[in-house]
Amino acid sequence: MTLPAGFAPAMRSFSLPGAILLLVALMVVPIPAFLLDVFFIMNIMISLAVLMVALNAQKPLDFSAFPSVLLFATLFRLGLNVASTRVVLVNGHEGGAAAGHVIEAFGNFLIGGDYVVGLLVFSILIIINMIVVTKGAGRVSEVSARFTLDALPGKQMAIDADLNAGLITPDDARARRAEVSTEADFYGAMDGSSKFVKGDAIAGLLILAINIVGGLILGVVSHQMAVGDAAQAYILLAIGDALVAQVPALLLSIAAAAIVTRVNSKHDLAGQIGSQFGSHKTWTPVAVILALLGVVPGMPHFVILPAAAAAGFAAWKMRAHANRPPPPEPMPEPADLSKIGWDEVTDNMQVMLDIGYGLVPLVDERRGGPLMGRITGVRRQLSKDLGFVVPQVRVRDDINLAPFTYRIVIGGVVVGEDTVAPDEMLALDTGQAVGKLHGKPVRDPTFGLDAVWIASGDADAATGAGYLVVDPGTVVATHLNHVLIQNAADLLGPDEVQALLDGLKERAASLVASLCPQPVPLTTLTTVLRGLLLENIPLKEFRRIAAAIAVAAQKTLDAEEILELIRPDLGPLIIQRLCGVREPLRVMTLEGQLEALLGQAVRSDPSRRHTIEPDLGRRIADALQHAAGPLIAEAKPFALVVQPAIRVAIRKLVKSILPDTPVMSFFEVPEDKAVEVVAVIGAPEALPA
Repeated sequence: MTLPAGFAPAMRSFSLPGAILLLVALMVVPIPAFLLDVFFIMNIMISLAVLMVALNAQKPLDFSAFPSVLLFATLFRLGLNVASTRVVLVNGHEGGAAAGHVIEAFGNFLIGGDYVVGLLVFSILIIINMIVVTKGAGRVSEVSARFTLDALPGKQMAIDADLNAGLITPDDARARRAEVSTEADFYGAMDGSSKFVKGDAIAGLLILAINIVGGLILGVVSHQMAVGDAAQAYILLAIGDALVAQVPALLLSIAAAAIVTRVNSKHDLAGQIGSQFGSHKTWTPVAVILALLGVVPGMPHFVILPAAAAAGFAAWKMRAHANRPPPPEPMPEPADLSKIGWDEVTDNMQVMLDIGYGLVPLVDERRGGPLMGRITGVRRQLSKDLGFVVPQVRVRDDINLAPFTYRIVIGGVVVGEDTVAPDEMLALDTGQAVGKLHGKPVRDPTFGLDAVWIASGDADAATGAGYLVVDPGTVVATHLNHVLIQNAADLLGPDEVQALLDGLKERAASLVASLCPQPVPLTTLTTVLRGLLLENIPLKEFRRIAAAIAVAAQKTLDAEEILELIRPDLGPLIIQRLCGVREPLRVMTLEGQLEALLGQAVRSDPSRRHTIEPDLGRRIADALQHAAGPLIAEAKPFALVVQPAIRVAIRKLVKSILPDTPVMSFFEVPEDKAVEVVAVIGAPEALPA
C-alpha cells in the first residue's frame, strides 16, 4: 500500500505535540504496572541513544538539537517518576511486583539483601551525578557560552573580511554566519539546559525520600502493616524506582558533559582519543613505571606485572607501526589518449599571472616568496576601492616564457608583460635622485619611470642617493594592481553583479526588487556598471547607483542612455576624487562655437557612434594635451566639462591621451560647487593645425 504524499511530514509535525501530551498524561493518568515497565525501558533506550550520538559527534554542532532533546528527556523521566510514585504508594503493600518488574528487579539488584547498603550505593550514584558530572558540565557550559558570545563580533568581522577579500563566496559567507549564530545559540541553550540535569538529580533524591516516608506511613496507618514489613516492601520499591530513573539521568549527564567538552575535529570522540593516545612515547614510560611498581615487596604482582606487560606490548606495537614505511601510492589508471578534457582547451580563471621558471621562487611561500601575499593584498585593497570582489588571480609557470619574464592575462588577452631580476632590487628615479647607479637600466612597467636593477647590497646606497628601492615582488604586484585598475570593467561580469545585488538585498530588498531582473535585465545592468568602471567611477556606493538606475529605467532600457541619465546623480562621487569640499573644482571647457559644431555633428550621426571628424578630433586632442600638461606636471586634478550631447564623443576622443581625466557634463556639477576654469579650448579656426 502506498502512503499518500505528505503523510510522513505530517506525522513528523504531529509527533512532538503528541509526545508533550504523553508527558502530561503520565503525570495525571494512572498507568498500569506493565505499561510502566515499557516506559522505563524506553527511557533507558532513549538515554543510551542520546549518549551514542554525543560520543560519535565530530563537533558540538553535529548534535545541535541536544538542549531540546535533554529538556524533553528530563520531562519524560520526571513524568515517569510521578507515575511510578503513584503506583508505589498505592500498590506497594501488595509486594515487589505490584509496581512492575523493572522497579522490583532494579531494587533487588542494588539492595542485594541489605537496605543500608542499597541506600548508600544510591547516595553515591546521586553524588557522582550531581556533584561531579552535572556540576562540571554546567561550569563548562557557562564558560563556553561566555567565550562564544565574546568571540561572536570577531568571527563576524573575519567572515566579512574574507568575503571582501574574495576568499569566500557570498553563499559561503551566509553559511558561515548561520553556523556562527547557531553555535552561539547552542552554547547559550546548553548553559540553561545544564540546570535541567542538576534539578533532575535533586528531584530524584527528594522523590526517594517521599517514597520511603510516604510508603512507611501508608503501610503502617492505612494497611495495618508492621513497621518492618512496610520498610521491606516500600524501601525496595522506592530504591528500585529511584535507581531506574537515575541510570538514564546519569547517561544523559555523561552525554551533556561529552558534548560541552568536545573540541571540533574530523574524528569522533573515540577516534580523537585514540589518535592522541596512540604513541609509543606515552606507553613506554607507563610500562616501565608499572614494572618497577610490580617488583616492590608487598604489591599484588599478579595484577601489576601483567598490566606492565600489556603496556609494554602496546608501546612495542605502536613503535613498529610508526616506523613502518607508508604504503606506496596507487598507480593512476592510464589516461585515454583519445579523449580531450575541457580543461585542456580553456582555463576558466578570469585573471592569470604567467611566470617564467626563474620567477618560481617569488611565489613559493615555503621558501619565503612574497608574491602570493602581495597578490592577496592587491585583491583585498582593489575590492574595497572598486566596490566588488575582484576575481582570484591564478599564478602558473609557463615554459614558453623567458626565465625572468611575467605576463598578466585578463579574459584570455595579454594586458601586461615585463621582466624582473628575482635576486636584485629595482631603484626608481622619481625625479629626486642624484648620481648614477651601477646596474641594468630599464623602465618601470607601472609608471614609466627610469629605473635600474641593482644588487641587493647596493640598496642602502641607492636609497641615500634619492632612489626609491623596491623588491621584485613589489614590482610585479604594483604592475598587477595598475593593470587591474585599468581593466576593472573586464573584471565585472554577471556573477559579480549578482553578488552585488545579493549583498544589497540584505539591506534594501525593495530597491533590488524594483531594479532587477525587471525592469532591468542582468545583462543590461552589467553593461551599465561596466560603463561606470570604464570612466573610473567605482561601485562602492552601489545602493546610490542602483537607486539612480531604477529611476532611469522608467524612461529607457538602453544601457548607454541609462548611463548618461544616472551620471548627474553620481556627480558628487566623481567630484570628491578631484577636490575637497571647500576647494573649487578645476575644469577645462570648450569654446561655445566649437561645442555647437560638435553638437551638430553628433546629432546628425544616425549611427549614434559619437565619433568626431578625424582631423578636427586630432586638433582638439592636441589642444587638450597642451593645456593639460602644466596641470598634470603640478599634480593638480581637473575635469573636462562639456555639453551633455557631446560628452560621450569627447570622452572617446581623450581617453587615450588623458585616461585619468574625467569628462563630465554641466549637469553633473552641483549648483553649489565652486568652479575654477583653468583652460578654454578655442574655436575650430584657433586650434593648432
